[in-house]
Amino acid sequence: MDKLVALLKRRGFVYPGSEIYGGLANTWDYGPYGAQLKKNIIDAWWKRFVESRSDMVGMDSAILMNPKVWEASGHVDNFTDPLVDCKKCKERFRADHLAEEKGIEVSEVSKLPCPKCKGELTEPRTFNLMFETHIGPISQDAKPVYLRGEIAQGMFVNFKNVLDTMRVKLPFGIAQYGKAFRNEITAGNYLFRQVEFNLMEMEYFIAPPKDDSEWQEVFEKWLSDMKDWIRSLGIKEEEVYYHEIDADELAHYSKRTIDIEYHYPFGLKELYGLAYRTDFDLKRHMEASGVDLRVADSVTGEKVLPHVIEPTFGIDRTFLATLLSAYKEEEAPTANPGEVDVRYVLSLPAHLAPVQIAILPLSKKEPLQQKADEIAKELCGKYRIEYDETGSIGKRYRRQDEIGTPYCVTVDFETENDNAVTVRERDSMSQERVQLDNLKQWFEQKISSL
Repeated sequence: MDKLVALLKRRGFVYPGSEIYGGLANTWDYGPYGAQLKKNIIDAWWKRFVESRSDMVGMDSAILMNPKVWEASGHVDNFTDPLVDCKKCKERFRADHLAEEKGIEVSEVSKLPCPKCKGELTEPRTFNLMFETHIGPISQDAKPVYLRGEIAQGMFVNFKNVLDTMRVKLPFGIAQYGKAFRNEITAGNYLFRQVEFNLMEMEYFIAPPKDDSEWQEVFEKWLSDMKDWIRSLGIKEEEVYYHEIDADELAHYSKRTIDIEYHYPFGLKELYGLAYRTDFDLKRHMEASGVDLRVADSVTGEKVLPHVIEPTFGIDRTFLATLLSAYKEEEAPTANPGEVDVRYVLSLPAHLAPVQIAILPLSKKEPLQQKADEIAKELCGKYRIEYDETGSIGKRYRRQDEIGTPYCVTVDFETENDNAVTVRERDSMSQERVQLDNLKQWFEQKISSL
């Protein structure tokens, strides 16, 4: 994990937040390659689950919402974590995390010594995770509002708007992605747990089921779709665990939940979630707002309140799991005969890689630079291209391996004579001579679209 974190900073994927001022706990900034990879993940998700489906529409709701939304959803009262403080070093800890580590009840955590200084811990107390702020020039007189703790409520409160404007019929879904905020106290294992994070989510609305088999069928289809998505990221099947939540551990609004967990270096932790939330959310908002959120049944014409199945995808956790699965260290030959060195590689799928093709003139001499520049311009509209002429060709290959570039095109001194270039493949390091006239067609066969 430490080596990957160092590589991601060195190569411009992820930086510590506010680093020149000493940082800010649980905040991270995405650098140029990281921002591109994150965008590629979002674009692939949007194309797969929104643009490629006739039963899904997208939206983008506001981060700030009427506080009544969060009161109705239960976040103001129930969106809490149990915390304990050390009486000696004043450090604060999540009581539920300490209880899980020791296999005890949360109420017994105060009997444990402080994990940092072995001092005495306080009794657990609840702490609300909602970020509160104010709208208005004078905070004392302004009304409190909250930064959204999840993105689902924006879709629920816009359910009627979507129904009225998009001519959708059950079953259908609403999808969106965006930022959410949680006032986390404890350290978060790099990108895994942050105070400001990114989610992709769908609320898939179905008619009230006549029996369990109806919603189970839809649930299983979404589970299958999520498994296909995970495979498309290059994440290995053995790295993922599907945790069926026991009935006595389900959230009060859920009839079935599966936590899709990933084997991170710091343990088996949640990556995604899939929940059947029944009609809980729409019912709460209909009662609190007084607005009728029922829809007419397409067969009987009777007004019914839809139920919902919710697939949730963490963008930052997808980013981290994809990179962990792609990261490799292997021995590779150097320019010196018989010598080997460690090669660090990100074996990212080509459709996700921040750079898909690197154009490398063998030297800085003008004829090679000119031809390399022509190739870069020709490929640039269709693929993500990087032009690199600094350093030896071996060092440039290694640099591209570390950022996950699937292919490198080397323009050498023979190019002018045979009108061909050498294309190097990242994972196998194999090289192939390709005619310039066939180069675009060659890449079309190798690099699939999103």
